[in-house]
Amino acid sequence: MAIRVAEALGIVLAVAAATLFVLSRVRRTTHSASTTDAPSRRAFLNRAMLGSLTVFGVALTGGTVASLWPTVKTGRFGSTIIAGAVDDLHREIETTKAPVYNLAGRFYVVKYESTDPDNRYVREGVVAGGLMVLFQKCSHLGCRVPFCTTSQYFECPCHGARFNLAGERQHGSPAPAGLWRFPVHIDQNGYLAVDTSQRVAQPPAGVDTTGQQPAGAFCVPN
Repeated sequence: MAIRVAEALGIVLAVAAATLFVLSRVRRTTHSASTTDAPSRRAFLNRAMLGSLTVFGVALTGGTVASLWPTVKTGRFGSTIIAGAVDDLHREIETTKAPVYNLAGRFYVVKYESTDPDNRYVREGVVAGGLMVLFQKCSHLGCRVPFCTTSQYFECPCHGARFNLAGERQHGSPAPAGLWRFPVHIDQNGYLAVDTSQRVAQPPAGVDTTGQQPAGAFCVPN
């Protein structure tokens, strides 16, 4: 934001400098035939030149300061991303029968109902408002794992790794563990905020907190 403001200021100042220059040329053309006005014309041109140099210096200083201004990362991977209103996310998941995918954050929002303080995901701070966020990368070789609507599992197209709706590795999968997840919290406006700066709470092989069975045919055959 600071950089954009400084750039706008620089443009305004540059336009002002150009205007002064044009006015000086018009004044010079209008009075070129007059010799009695030479002193006043020189004074005007000197003032215009001084003003232009001042404007240029201010614009250069503003641009330099803007380039050194720290950039605040918001809404990008590696920062805190607002995934949406909690109620809206629940509604979309229930309507589509599928997780909500967030392109900027590279994650899926899934339903995970648990308020048990001893639950591994509740302890890790990755559950809020009945929702959990799963990183899109497979724990096997890092391929992006799509969601299969028929099986209701996450299925890796690279080597057939399978994960339930909680991102937990299923039996027979080549993946060594479940999917990573991100810390989440609900902000004061009821939106799900996701901290994508750190991957946490990857469940090891054998963890199954849902007991979920395939709902239908798999999208990626073994």
